Amino acid sequence: MSGRTTLRPTLDDGAGGVPEGLVEEPADTADLGSAEPDRIMRRGFGLLGRGIGEQRWLFSLSVVGSVLFGAMTVADAWVLGWATDNVIRPSFERGEVLQGALWAAVGMFMLVAMLRALGVIGRRLIGGIVYYRLVATYRRKVTRKYLVLPMSWHHRHPTGQLLSNANADVEAAWAVFMPLPMAVGVIAMLAAALVAMIEADLVLTLVGLVVFPALFGINVFYQRWLSPKVARAQSLRGDLSAVAHESFDGAMVVKSLGREADETERFARATEELRDANIQVGRIRSIFDPLLEALPNLGILLVIVLGVGRVASGAAEPGDVVQVAYLFTVVAFPVRAIGWVLGELPRSVVGWDRVDNVLSTRGQMVYGDGMVPGSGAVDLRLRGVTHRFGAPGGAVEQSGSPDHVLDGLDLDVPAGTVTALVGATGSGKSTVTTLLSRLVDPTSGTVELDGIDLRDLTHDAVAQTVAVVPQGTFLFDDSVRENVSLGADVSDDDIWQALRLVQADGFVAALDRGLDTQLGERGTTLSGGQRQRLALARALVRRPRLLVMDDATSAVDPEVEQRILRALAERTSGGDGPTVVVVAYRKATIALADEVVLLEEGRIVERGTHTELLARSHTYRDLVDAYDQARKS
Repeated sequence: MSGRTTLRPTLDDGAGGVPEGLVEEPADTADLGSAEPDRIMRRGFGLLGRGIGEQRWLFSLSVVGSVLFGAMTVADAWVLGWATDNVIRPSFERGEVLQGALWAAVGMFMLVAMLRALGVIGRRLIGGIVYYRLVATYRRKVTRKYLVLPMSWHHRHPTGQLLSNANADVEAAWAVFMPLPMAVGVIAMLAAALVAMIEADLVLTLVGLVVFPALFGINVFYQRWLSPKVARAQSLRGDLSAVAHESFDGAMVVKSLGREADETERFARATEELRDANIQVGRIRSIFDPLLEALPNLGILLVIVLGVGRVASGAAEPGDVVQVAYLFTVVAFPVRAIGWVLGELPRSVVGWDRVDNVLSTRGQMVYGDGMVPGSGAVDLRLRGVTHRFGAPGGAVEQSGSPDHVLDGLDLDVPAGTVTALVGATGSGKSTVTTLLSRLVDPTSGTVELDGIDLRDLTHDAVAQTVAVVPQGTFLFDDSVRENVSLGADVSDDDIWQALRLVQADGFVAALDRGLDTQLGERGTTLSGGQRQRLALARALVRRPRLLVMDDATSAVDPEVEQRILRALAERTSGGDGPTVVVVAYRKATIALADEVVLLEEGRIVERGTHTELLARSHTYRDLVDAYDQARKS
């Protein structure tokens, strides 16, 4: 799939290098469908070694079960030959059944059957445990990797692809371990069967084995033809998952704009492409599977035809012919089992490459070991902060400049004050908010809290000190309580206090079950303004020392918004609240700020109070007037 990428780390040349720096380049394994089958097989065997190494004891037990199954299958043939010579043939010759020999044969058959059943249970049960443990282990690894990778990496990868990596690709990577214990174990069965056939009748064995070189040759050709088709089908499964997730996630946009037919067509194209790829795989299998099943039967026919003549001439016993013929049916099974493993390897290699692209990505943020001393609101300083769009660290919004989203930004926000960031779309406001919460790092320059560089703080210190309420509100399919606390050790009293501060206590109390009310996926049972207020309460209940609000009350009624921001300002000025940085547009909201900073193309062009900027900056005045006019219209 040409759209997939692999990532390699890079260092920025400027000061304040980007520890999470990532650049993307075409992946070497972006389209395994065009890779040489031999190379795919080599890499597939390497993947087998990795999985066996991680689950060596359980895998060994599953192989023991498979070996037991194989040995008992061969033993079954020996018992069948013994019964032919010692029970069936003498009974026909004498006209009566030899009871002792009959019960001995029955006992041996039952013993072999029980041991073989035990082998099957061990092979399947323990082999299944190996597979599911590998899948669970790597799902956890992929998920943990997602959590440590910076937001800049997530911005470049669609959610559907990430879901596919953690689900379908992990399953595909280890699917080969379902038939593997059986394939390894039946190799022993193959060897035992060959030894038993040679001991029974060397001539019949050599005649029957004539078909096996052809069988192996066809199997090799089969895998070479099948491998690229299977690889392509697995890649297309990831594409389909990405398209489906994007369509479902954007259901509101699709429905409101009447694009259902277009999205259906887009999904249909991806589905049809995957269908065609799977049909190609099915066609190849429909040609080769019957052929691979038929060849061993030709060997059996040769053995029976020649065996009849050898029995008639006295060169062989009937039991030997029956044993060798039966063993040829047994020998065909290991060859097919090995073929199943080889047929599954290409799909596993594709799945592993997609998983490994995530696991091998370096560049997660490196944190220090510092803490912000003291308590209460913090001083915020930005010194020479530059951030390039598309550079390591990944900007959130593009600026009018082709090079920079932020360009040499210097900003001081005293502790306990409210600062409003104002600017046109693309001026760098949202990028500033992500820098303050260290979702990304600046290309150069520093962001400091009480004089301490954010990069010198521990991860917990950043999370405890800074809370950000982004533009897009996300609520979990859980209760109000869990959505506000989000795992924090806070009491219901703390939650209600935060809800009162954001003017949300009234509607929460009116819900059927209050704090225990389930909100549904993404909080769909609430209005946009209610969701935003819960998101703000989630931030405040943690008592952050710096609160960053990125247009976080845009869906809230203006009057309610005023009450919220006035309560925050009063709490901050009283020394009990955080330092507040807010991205805002409404005049009344901006007027509550102690200072307003006007951004333009990543630079600070004006700063002062709302009244001062209205008086001296026509750019500022036009901007806030335009917003108010748009809202009123």
